[in-house]
Amino acid sequence: MRKTALILTTILSPLTVIGTAQAESPFGDEIIVTGQYLSIDKVNAVKTPTPIIDVPQSLTIITADDIAAQSFLSLADITRYTPGVNISQGEGHRDAIIIRGNQTTADFFQDGLRDDVQYFRPLYNLAQVEVLRGANALLFGRGGVGGIINRVTKTPDMAGQFTDLTASVDTFGAYYGALDINAPVNDTVGVRINGFYEGLNNHRDFVDGTRFGINPTLSIAITPQTSVDLSYEYLDDDRVVDRGVSSVAVANGPDVPLEGFDTTFFGSPDQNNTTLQAHILRAKVDHRFSEKLRGNASVQYADYDKAYQNLYASESVTLNNGTIPQVELDGYSDTTQRDNFLAQANLVGEFETGSIEHTILVGAEYASQHSDNARFDNVFAQNNDDQLLFPFTDPLTIPAFGFTSPARNRKSNVYVFSAYAQNQIALTEQFKVVIGGRFDSFDIDATDIAGNTQFTRKDEEITPRLGAIYKPAENVSIYTSYSETFTPRSGDQFLSLTLDTASTRPQFTENLEGGIKWDVQPNLSVTAAIFSLNREGFTTVDPNNQQNLITIDGSKVKGVELQLIGQLTDEWALNAGYSYLDGEVEDLSATGSIIGVGSLNGNKPRQTPEHTLSVWNTYAVNDKLELGLGATYQDSFFVNEDNSVEVPDYVRFDAAAYYDVSDTLRLQLNVENLFDANYFPDAHSNTNISTGEPLNARITVQTRF
Repeated sequence: MRKTALILTTILSPLTVIGTAQAESPFGDEIIVTGQYLSIDKVNAVKTPTPIIDVPQSLTIITADDIAAQSFLSLADITRYTPGVNISQGEGHRDAIIIRGNQTTADFFQDGLRDDVQYFRPLYNLAQVEVLRGANALLFGRGGVGGIINRVTKTPDMAGQFTDLTASVDTFGAYYGALDINAPVNDTVGVRINGFYEGLNNHRDFVDGTRFGINPTLSIAITPQTSVDLSYEYLDDDRVVDRGVSSVAVANGPDVPLEGFDTTFFGSPDQNNTTLQAHILRAKVDHRFSEKLRGNASVQYADYDKAYQNLYASESVTLNNGTIPQVELDGYSDTTQRDNFLAQANLVGEFETGSIEHTILVGAEYASQHSDNARFDNVFAQNNDDQLLFPFTDPLTIPAFGFTSPARNRKSNVYVFSAYAQNQIALTEQFKVVIGGRFDSFDIDATDIAGNTQFTRKDEEITPRLGAIYKPAENVSIYTSYSETFTPRSGDQFLSLTLDTASTRPQFTENLEGGIKWDVQPNLSVTAAIFSLNREGFTTVDPNNQQNLITIDGSKVKGVELQLIGQLTDEWALNAGYSYLDGEVEDLSATGSIIGVGSLNGNKPRQTPEHTLSVWNTYAVNDKLELGLGATYQDSFFVNEDNSVEVPDYVRFDAAAYYDVSDTLRLQLNVENLFDANYFPDAHSNTNISTGEPLNARITVQTRF
């Protein structure tokens, strides 16, 4: 009986190999996977050749086959089936995630290099997505408070030539097409070209758009010891900005999302829009000095031109109070031009001192980021103000307005130098330790052009990492780890923060974690982690003015994460995850951080559900037909640290069917929200809450030639 490629490649992908296994690809090709290391032959998140069972932290890897099987088109789709990670709305124009109760729009990486521009990241050119949870300063520098997401791009495969085509359409009229051409020129040179085009549509009124991208990559084996990868990526995104529905007051409790208006667009269909053009060039050199010493160096230059503007609900809708229902809108227009230069080098060596084995990582990184950010407020003609209360109708009849009032115009430059070192020490066959540290020097200067003021700041910090692994058996590891991270301000924060010493001070986070990893059999693993994450001085949305960020003293989040991934039988594969998060805000000032609200001390962190659960099953009926069934549960959560709006819990079921017409042609049906649940998956602020899609089916055709 055919083994399920979806789960085998999850467990036995090049970065998660735990043994030797054999499977079939969706196109019938036999795949033989061998080895046991997270190899630095592949750009990956841990930077050293380490068995995944010996990595002292919780992580999840989603392969290209996983992405295709569940018809994922965004990072938001992926997080639904990743424990400890939730999606945030991102104001309808960017990826925003919450890892272990910590929201971020900056902790994204591509091939180990920082990708902190605010946009929606496509998945068309990925070999896999790696989600590392816990503070990650040593490997990734600033950020990584609750964890990071690293996207690993496809590179040329010298094994043979192929062309993959994927086309899909769903019941809302959204469509997607992707092309993957792999062409070895000879034994030492290969080319791979990935591209996609997507037409956006969903259940929301007026929400549509298009995006496309292309990513050619050239690989050259200069010598048997040295290889070079060169790539260029162009992305273009043009879509309507949708910030969901507002909230509404209820008796004897916090406000709740406005129900019964899931399709109602709280904005201007003509003026809510965002555009992005990105050019990304990357080069990477790998060199093997000897069997026990190797290194790599990467350089990236990226140019981004982004704009977005929108109206959005700024107050809760008033309903059923004996008067005409009212809605208040606010708005702004932002432009961002940014160029990033990144250079990173790593050296990995293995040696012994007597019976003790060492794996040494030494690295350095330099980054420069130059940004021009401007903001214009909207002005309503009726009151010559940026906010207006008017009758609520469906659809909204919005009075005349324009984006004409200059609010902020700022330039910022960020320069970063980092050096880090880590030693993985095998004291015995059963006991290993990890010791490391990172030095970061962070220089910023920001100019407020409108206010004719300039602000500069320099921060330097050393952050440690400690870990211990005990292996009572070869297939079991018990670990504990301690790590810290150091997060100065950067990027788009300079547009929303007050430029003073207090508002721009770095954020420090420490993470203490313990866990167990058990490879029950070569293609079935169980992991469990318990952790405590403490952070200080983080920023959040001001509930009184969504265009501003405020600083809160800190928070503590304790939690548990569980995963079971693999083959239960030859026919049945399972991917299950659960997380429990118990968070508490620290707001120690006498008056509290939010004017007019009072102290938030003891409140729940924003958008941190206590319980989340996901299960995805696949069952191979025969050699041609495979079925999938899954469910996700998300507990209720408070939108903001003021805990004034609570989003209810929900359960959503998904299903799939795959039929291999031939070795080179697959038909696929994915059904999302199988039982048409009404739910609210995420939010940005107390009055910007996303509505979940109703029952939706997507038909996909995959072919290879």
